[in-house]
Amino acid sequence: MRLLLIITLAGLIGTCSSPPPLLDQVLDTGELRVVTRNSPTSYTISPDGPTGPEFDLVQAFADELGVELVVQSVESVSEILPLLLSGEAHMAAAGLSVTDSRREYLNFGHPYESVDIHLIYKLGTGRPRSIEDILDRSIEVMASTSHVDILESIQLEHPTLSWSENADVEAADLLSRVAMGEIDLTIADSPDFNIQRHFYPDLRVALDLHIDDPIAWAFPKGKGDSLLAIADEFLIAADRSGVLARVHDRYYGHTKKYDYVGTRNFIRHYESRLPRYRATFEQAGADWDVDWRLLAAIGYQESHWRSQAVSPTGVRGLMMLTQATADYLGIEDRTDPTMSILGGAQYFARQTERVADTVVEPDRTWMALAAYNVGFNHIKDARMIVEWQGGDPDNWIDISNALPLLAQRKWYSQVPYGYARGWEPVLYVNNIRAYYNILRWLTEQEETEEPEQAIDDEPQEPV
Repeated sequence: MRLLLIITLAGLIGTCSSPPPLLDQVLDTGELRVVTRNSPTSYTISPDGPTGPEFDLVQAFADELGVELVVQSVESVSEILPLLLSGEAHMAAAGLSVTDSRREYLNFGHPYESVDIHLIYKLGTGRPRSIEDILDRSIEVMASTSHVDILESIQLEHPTLSWSENADVEAADLLSRVAMGEIDLTIADSPDFNIQRHFYPDLRVALDLHIDDPIAWAFPKGKGDSLLAIADEFLIAADRSGVLARVHDRYYGHTKKYDYVGTRNFIRHYESRLPRYRATFEQAGADWDVDWRLLAAIGYQESHWRSQAVSPTGVRGLMMLTQATADYLGIEDRTDPTMSILGGAQYFARQTERVADTVVEPDRTWMALAAYNVGFNHIKDARMIVEWQGGDPDNWIDISNALPLLAQRKWYSQVPYGYARGWEPVLYVNNIRAYYNILRWLTEQEETEEPEQAIDDEPQEPV
């Protein structure tokens, strides 16, 4: 990639009488200034620092250029264009759709993703099956987005169509409002919908308004062409090397499978079953330096937070420890919830320690989860298969593709630890990722409600 970048730069410089303006500015100042949106599908600040699919990609791009990444996050799409046109930002990486109206001011690079654009309604309110069915319903969308362009196009044939535009909300806010019954309909890109439906299981797709809508980075017209060309080379190479696939799996892998009944049950059990074990999960997480919500997600996948659960193979307890594992950990009673949770936390931490030091997060956690389920030796076998296939054994995507092969004689006969139902740990990890994501969201909602609760609970002075 570095050689490709140098060759491309040399070609551009050699064919111009002067250095490319925007690219030259980036290289001279040593900064790549990027504007993005504060959104789960673009960029957020987590306790561990900046994160998000757009952040991961532009950070890798800045590293390739050998410059520092400077990110400016905005709340509304309407704030992006002024920052680009004024020169405050060199490019936008904000999950922007490529639209004719935006092409008047911006140039778009190579599309690195495509999304479907859905009209969303709430289950039980009557599904709109045509445009005629939405003419008398309340619709709210984000201002200055492609969603407005779509509605304006529809309005040409249906003049009575009306909607409201809001510049102060994100997709998650509007989807929440539909789920709460505050508005009838909204429009959402498929990544936003796939994430939020795990939190609001009554959300449904009424109509697909666009299919395979291209998403791309945006650059100011004219002066941004040189940087655009380099960015295109980077994204094409990232696609071929699997970088794009890894980023997509990191943020959206858990959204592929959706179980409406299972999601509703999980949220109900969060309120009815988890409270009696939550303090123990929190203690176990502190003892073994693991997010307690991840441990709770493991517990739910294993037993649905039932301390007396028993599998057909005799595995028992809330964390479903085998007798051999319990003996290894010194657990006297697998069905005792405290012992089971503390033992499960210890066992997961030990699996994490066994993962190769070359594996980075979040892949390290996914591999440790798979080992918790199928045994670490089968993870070692899967790594061997990945190496034989020319893949990356430190990449969870490659490992997840190799694990199911352990059920095929062609492959399990060649590895030291033999046959395994290798598809099970892949499903296991995906389920836990989904539960963990919901738990994080639920606990974050609690934190936002705590200040009001604290005020309500304050003792009143006598009057």
